[in-house]
Amino acid sequence: MKVKLGIAMAAVCLVAASATAAFAQSDVKEKPPMYSYVSNWAIPRAQWGEIAKSNAGSEKIVSKALADGILVGYGNDEVLVHQENGATHDNFWSSMSQAGLIKVLEQFYQSGTATNPVLATATKHWDNIFVSRYYNWHPGTFKNVYTYVAAYELKADAPNDALDSLSKNLIVPLLEKQLADGNIHEYEIDTEAIHTHPLGRFVIVYIASSPEALDKVNDARREALKASPLASPAFGSMVDLQAHRDELLRTSATFK
Repeated sequence: MKVKLGIAMAAVCLVAASATAAFAQSDVKEKPPMYSYVSNWAIPRAQWGEIAKSNAGSEKIVSKALADGILVGYGNDEVLVHQENGATHDNFWSSMSQAGLIKVLEQFYQSGTATNPVLATATKHWDNIFVSRYYNWHPGTFKNVYTYVAAYELKADAPNDALDSLSKNLIVPLLEKQLADGNIHEYEIDTEAIHTHPLGRFVIVYIASSPEALDKVNDARREALKASPLASPAFGSMVDLQAHRDELLRTSATFK
């Protein structure tokens, strides 16, 4: 599951200001909804070494679900920039239906995996279900890569199509180029399918192939901003900047 801020910023700004006619010419189209379940855990540091064993137990369930066509992807993350009250680890899986997510979740409960000893040490735990209509990935398994997450909230008076416009006209074209160049392995633009945050929340996620790739995507973002002087002020007019948050994670993931 998981560029974000800068890219989203540029996108929204450009759209809001109708800065260029090129936006109207975008051929990006939204895709069928893809759903992702993310299970977040705050694990005491003394137990971090046990997480790999827990993930190995989960692998049997999600890998079979992928082979059976129930899932299109799955993985796990270790948080690299820790927050005082935040998660340290997560597990995620994605399906083209909410039913697919729940089938896998039920298998975790039935197998006892959801209550294994290391997860029982968690000081905090919460789940999210996201839906994305803008996404793409490289098929394969990727170990020790890096996920960048940027979360935003649209202002109450933002246009109804703000997220679609910024996705189609800037974010997706930029991330598709990074995907083609091999700098990222996956991206998605998420909103919540089960709402636990304000309705205007959206999350941009990409999985970078290396630490250097993180810099390359940031460079591409900066170039996009330079190319559109109206981007930053337009973005600020639509997005509550005070609500913005980022995450950086070390990821192992498999996509079909």
